Parts: sequence; C-alpha cells; structure tokens
Amino acid sequence: MTHRIVVVGAGYAGAGTVDALKQEVPKADLEEEVELVWINEHDYHLVLHESHRVIRNPDVASKITIPCESLLPDWGEFRQGRVVGLDEADQSVELDDGSAVDYDYLLLGIGSATAFYGIDGLREHSLTLKSLADAREIHQSIKEAAADASIADPAQVIVGGAGLSGIQSAGEIAAYRDEHDADIDVHLVEGLDEVFPGNDSEVQQALRTRIEDAEINIECGEFISKVDEDTVYLGGGEDEEPAEMPYDVLVWTGGITGQEELENTDLDKDERSRRVFAAQDFRTSDDRVFAIGDTALIDQGDDNVAPPTAVAAWTAAEVAGENLVNAVQGKPLSEWTYEDKGTLISVGDEAVAHDIDALPFGTFGGTGAKFLKKAAAVRWIASISSFGRGMHAWNDM
Repeated sequence: MTHRIVVVGAGYAGAGTVDALKQEVPKADLEEEVELVWINEHDYHLVLHESHRVIRNPDVASKITIPCESLLPDWGEFRQGRVVGLDEADQSVELDDGSAVDYDYLLLGIGSATAFYGIDGLREHSLTLKSLADAREIHQSIKEAAADASIADPAQVIVGGAGLSGIQSAGEIAAYRDEHDADIDVHLVEGLDEVFPGNDSEVQQALRTRIEDAEINIECGEFISKVDEDTVYLGGGEDEEPAEMPYDVLVWTGGITGQEELENTDLDKDERSRRVFAAQDFRTSDDRVFAIGDTALIDQGDDNVAPPTAVAAWTAAEVAGENLVNAVQGKPLSEWTYEDKGTLISVGDEAVAHDIDALPFGTFGGTGAKFLKKAAAVRWIASISSFGRGMHAWNDM
C-alpha cells in the first residue's frame, strides 16, 4: 500500500519538510511505500529572510532562489500551482487550474499574507514584501521615484512597520540611495514607541543607532490611520487632525495574517487571522492534516504559540518530516518546542546580533554580526541544496 504525503508551500516550512522527508523516508526503508507530492505556486524556494536584498540589487534573486525540482528525492513529484481549496472528507486539495490532488497525509506550509488591519487605503496604495515579485516591484518603484527627484525635491519613501522586515527593507533602500547617489529621503514609521517593538531595549538601541547612521528617519509613536494616493496620515482623532506625510513610494511591512485559502476550510483556526491551530506535534483538528510555519499557531503550552519566524519554521520542519513518517507507520509523534537561538538583523551593509545561542555576548554589531548574518543564510541554502550554492550567495547576503 502506498501512502501519499502532500506538502503545500515551498517556504522554510515546506522546503524544510521536504528536506527532512528525504532523510526520514529512506531511514525507515519506506521509499517503495511513500509517494511525495510537493505543491507550490512558484517553481522555486525563496530564501525570504534575504529577499530585501533584491530591493537594492535585483541580480541577487538568482542567489536566493532554488528550483524545487532540484530539492526533490527520486520518489517525489513537484506540481506547480496554487492551492485554493481543501476537502477534508475526500482528503484532497484543489488547485487553481481546477485539478485536485489526493492525500493520505497533508502538510500545510503556505506561509502568511500581509495584514492591513482595515486601515483605509493602505492595501490599495502600499507595496508589500512577501515574494520575489514584491521585492522587484519595490526596486523598480524606488528607481523610478529617484529618477524624478532632485536635491531640492527628493523622493519620499516610507516604510511602515519597524519590525525585522521593515528595518531590513529600509536599510536596503538607504543602501540603494547611497550606491546610486539618489535623491531619496527614507522614513521608517512605527506606531509603537520604539523600533523592533516588544524586544530587549539593548537590541532596540543598537538597531536605532545603525538606522540613524544610515540616515533613515525614524517616526515612532503614531499609528498610520489612513492612506491615499500620495499621503500617509498618522494619528488623529475626534479633536485632533492627523499628521500628514507625503510619499512617492510606500512599503508596508506591519504585520501578518493567514492566507485567504484557509478561510473556507473546516480546520480549527483563529477567526481573525485565519491561522490554523496546531498541537506541538503539528496536527490540526484533522489528524491527517499537519501545519507549521506562518500558516499555523503552534501550541507551546501556557497559552503561548511559536513565533512566525524563519528559524521557527526551519526547526519545526525537521520534526514535521519525522512525524509524517511516523504517522504513515502508525508510530507515536514527537512534540516540538521552539528554542530561541537569537536574532540577526541587517541594516544595509551593517548588522546587529542579539542573544545568539552558545555565544557569551548580549547584543553586538560590527564584523562579527555581519559574519553571523551571512552564515545563517548560507547555512540554510547549503542545508537544503549544496555547500557550493550556499557559498555562491555569501557576498550578497
């Protein structure tokens, strides 16, 4: 009897699970009994946490994309398409071309969508950074805005949200400005009171210093309340007019939500964000459907869930592959607990490292932080493809 495992998504969760299955299926001597079908909208895996590099230099795209076919084992098949529906009763997923793929076990790793929080005009007028196409569009928009700018009238580029993605995007825009001697003012807008909100004050200050050194204007403490085709409005209320910030390019990185495709499934999920509830072994309300990465709210006990980070998806995928094989064999499943291994954030060519696992330092920058940021990207690329491909990306990370 053949068991079909279907993996949906080629981000860290999906690609990592496929890589884990390549190890676990042969270890269990199940190559003749397991059929793997990997489905993704694009035919490549994108190293998303380095996609901001494409904002500065589109040529980096070739370094951070890996063909899905090259990552598959011999007993696996890749299907390009977008999953638009899930029929749990029939154990099948529907693709956007109208076809269906049956499964015995399903792993959902379709990532997340950008959250706009109902802010008037934000979805219509902003650019996001969730794909390679998004990064290229931001690059082109900045290039065009700079071409129309002058010293007397510089292009105004606003990045909304000062989390990891916002900080890194603003850093690349500033680096583009400097490399091309472009007339661009870069603004990083955050509704809360500090950059990288919710994190240790030491890393916040280290990031603020490098953001300011990059001549990026920081605007904290007022939420975006409205956006039109040329102005961002901050704050305001019944007795107060909002502050106005004109812009030529607006990039929004302010939050995530579940993919629209999950809305009509019967899986238990958070109704507001559409992210699927998953146990520590990644099983959802349907025992044959597993979910990891940004798709899922993975229980960590005490009403906590795992963070939606690349490292969390990467490490969860290792256990997810093992659990899918165990499910096929009727064996007990392992539980996964997220372990914070530290934070690495780039600001253009600079970087900040914080609480890195196994290092006796707190927060630091300089050559050491830059080396670790590069090494993290290279390690991931090498782990799922080859050491040579990883090292080929080194200089651009």
